[in-house]
Parts: sequence; C-alpha cells; structure tokens
Amino acid sequence: MKKLQYPDTVKRWGMFELAIEGPREGNPFTDQHVSAVFRGEQETVTCEGFYDGEGIYRVRFMPSFEGEYSFTVKTSFGEEGTGAFRAEAQEEGSHGPVRVSDTWHFAYEDGTPYYSIGTTCYVWQLQSKERRRQTLETLAQSAFNKIRFCIFPKHYDYNLGEPECYPYEGTPVDSSNLNSENFWDYTGKKEGNHWDFTRFHVEYFQHIDECIRQLEKLGIQADLILMHPYDRWGFSDMGEEADDLYYRYVAARFSAFSNVWWSLANEYDLMPQKTLKDWERYASILGEKDPYHHLRSIHNCFHFYDFSRPWITHCSVQRTDLYKSAEIVSDLRQRYKKPVVMDEMGYEGDIQHGWGNLTGEEMVRRFWEAALRGGYPGHGETYLNKESLWWSHGGKLYGESHKRFAFLLQILEQTPGAGLKLWEKCGWDEVCAVPQKSLNQGGAGEDYYLFYYSFMRPSFREFHFDEAGKWQVKVIDTWNMTVEDRGICQGKFKVELPARQYMAIQIRRLMYTGSIPKTE
Repeated sequence: MKKLQYPDTVKRWGMFELAIEGPREGNPFTDQHVSAVFRGEQETVTCEGFYDGEGIYRVRFMPSFEGEYSFTVKTSFGEEGTGAFRAEAQEEGSHGPVRVSDTWHFAYEDGTPYYSIGTTCYVWQLQSKERRRQTLETLAQSAFNKIRFCIFPKHYDYNLGEPECYPYEGTPVDSSNLNSENFWDYTGKKEGNHWDFTRFHVEYFQHIDECIRQLEKLGIQADLILMHPYDRWGFSDMGEEADDLYYRYVAARFSAFSNVWWSLANEYDLMPQKTLKDWERYASILGEKDPYHHLRSIHNCFHFYDFSRPWITHCSVQRTDLYKSAEIVSDLRQRYKKPVVMDEMGYEGDIQHGWGNLTGEEMVRRFWEAALRGGYPGHGETYLNKESLWWSHGGKLYGESHKRFAFLLQILEQTPGAGLKLWEKCGWDEVCAVPQKSLNQGGAGEDYYLFYYSFMRPSFREFHFDEAGKWQVKVIDTWNMTVEDRGICQGKFKVELPARQYMAIQIRRLMYTGSIPKTE
C-alpha cells in the first residue's frame, strides 16, 4: 500500500489517526474514498476517512477501551493495508465522551456525573490569534465546561467582519460594499460570492481541529453548531448535495474527538430554505457516520423542534417568552423525557436587544433556577463599549455572573445520586430540588433538599420532616457565594434568613428514619 503512517500507542478516549498518501489529481473530496475497520477485544468500529490536503487522507478513531487493536484500511485508489496499535490508560482527568444518564441527566462514559455549565462564543475560533489566546485563558480560569460555537462564519450585529479564511475554496463578495448592519439584508446572499462547495478549505478545518483540541485539554465540551441563518456568504443555502457532503466531512473529521457535541443548527426556524426533511436527513447522516454517537440536538429561535425525535439526545433550548426562561425546564423535562439544556436564557449585558441586557444578578438567578429544576443552564455576555462581545468574539469577560458559576457547580457536585429534579411536594412560594435518585433508593423519604428563594427574600422558613430524623442545615447566599452551617436540627425547626434575595437552604438527612418529609 502507499505510505501509511500511524502511532504505536494512543490513550483511551484519545484520537488515533491514520495518515495515508493518495491521489491529488481531480477532486479528492468527491472522487476518492477512504475507510478503516478497527478491531479490539471489546469493540469493532468502522470509521470513514477524509481528505486533508497535500495528497494526505486521514482516518480517525477513538478507542473506548484499553488493549490491543488491529485495523484494516480500504481505499478507492485500489489498495488495502493493515496494522496494529495499543490503547493505553486514559490521560489523568479524562472521563470519555458525555452521555445521557438516568433519562434527564448527563455523565461521562466512565460514569462520572457531568453538570453542564455552558457559555456561547459563536465565532471565537475565527478571531485573531491574540483574541483566541485570551478566550482560552478566560475559559481556563472559569467554571465553564461547555462552549457553543459555529463552524461557519457569522454575520450579525457587532459581528460584521470577515474571517481570516473561509470553509470552501473560492472568494467572497466584497464586504466593503456592505453598508447595513441588519443581517436580514444579507442572509443567504449569493451575489458576488464564488465558492466551490465540492472543495473544502482544509486549513480552515485544521484550525477548528486545533481549537477543539485546546478545549479538550481544558476539559471543555465543544458544542459544534453546524448551520445557522446569519449568513452573507451563501453557506446556509448551498443545496442538498453540498449540504450532505459537508455533514459527511465534519462527521469524518470531528467524530473522534471525545469532547464533541453536535448541534444541527442555531435557530433552525429562521432558515426557511431548509425543510423538516432536510433536518431529518442531516441527522441520519450524523447517526450513520458518527460511530461514537455523540450528543445531538437542534436549537430554536421561536419554535421548538420536536425534541421527541429519536435522534435527539437532549433539548437545546432558547427561551421563547420575554419573562419565562429557567422556569420552563420542568415542563420540558416532563414533555420530552430528555435532558434540558437551556443554552440561551438571555445574556448578561447592555445591548439594545432584549436577549442581551440582563443584569448579572438575573443571569445567576436563572442559572440556579434552571439547575434546581433539573436542567442545565447556559451563559453569554454582551456588553457594549468593551474590547469585544464575548457572545460572538470571545476574549475577556467583564460581567459578574461568570464569577459565581464555580460556586453553583460546587453545590451541584454535592448532589447524592444522578442529578437534581424539582420536588413534587415543594411549596408554591419556593423552588425545591431533590436528587433524581435518593440515597435510600426506594425508601419512603428523601435524604437531601435544596431550597431556592430566587428574587424573593423571606426572613425565615419553617420545616418539619419528622420527629426522630436529624438534619444538617446550611444557609447559602448564592450571590455572595457563602455557606453558613446552622448545625443539626430535629423535629419542627426554624431557619432564620437575612431577608435578602438569592438565598438558598441545603438540608441533608443524617439519619434515615423511614418517614416522609414535609414543609410548612
């Protein structure tokens, strides 16, 4: 066979990569095909390859187990090859891809619970080298463990510049002639653009490779937005054949990253050129070509997609009401029986758009409310007169909410069981979360309660769980990030509060008596 390069070892859940020399003539993206079958003691996986320029074809594989593997390569240029390698123990801190756990929650493949604390930076990877460095430094110092960003460049308010390069070979329309900041004036604009949608610009995708790797080193999930409507280059309306080629290419290229999630679109319902049949076809391509079945969803603007579709692993939600955001988590969990990720509940900032001028306090409130209702909240920041808007460009964060998410994550990680859910018996004037599965596994009562009082400010609350049980009580100030231990309580007891907003009470059973708790 023509020269075949590959390493002797790879880490479990790392990326094993075959590099194969092949034809350069013609159009290698459409004329040639490469694939490989990987066989280990506990799995056999077929992986599609892709052309990466300069006569090099690659096949990527992510081993899910330790041990010896062999592989067989097949190509359209007439030759086959075989080889072997060893998958070693995973890197320290590596837990594998994130999966759905216990219907409404997430866990890494090794069983470690995953509590998503997400943010949005739509085109951070298309900014300058210095801006990208700032973004990664900011992420490294934050609690964020998921980031949403687009594969294609984006045209929208405060984000009107050209990327350094483009995803296809060709030339764009002269942007110096664009004199409007209204993206609707240019959405789907094709006049002046000259692209060959059968030839990917490999340097563009190699750069995205590197960005995903950098996120992986930080332990951050890369939620890849594959399509969106905010487009003046024509990438949102390439035609069925080009769309399908694109989906096959990104699946072959990115599937072997352990930290990838798929989002078929951001605001799919603003793309009238796409039909339901189109979205379902794209989903089937990912289902077939991604051998690791990474998490998949599709994101709305005004109208939810049917999240009950079997290919959708979780709900990726933008709130559709001016006021209700985190509050809809309970209904969505009940309706779809899937994890609910509130990727857009509004952003902290001060721009003119209603979705982008929340206070830091309100952003944090929505995070706590979503989390206690059993959902997973998402952040963004859109402050004017700063070096850049984090929501689009990344860089630095200037707000207050992001400083408080590590504290929330610490509280979430104290949850016994799979994750939180809204307690069915909580009072009308509170939000109370209990574990999805309590420690007593089928006993009569719960062992753990987390009460949240949001923008209300009671001066005290009274509780009565039973007479014999002993309960450890802590008062949590979610904004000031303090925890005050109030000791052990029994019978009917009163918890004094500072009559301040954004307070919470954590109550944990120290001795299970079999009684059913209640609040008064």
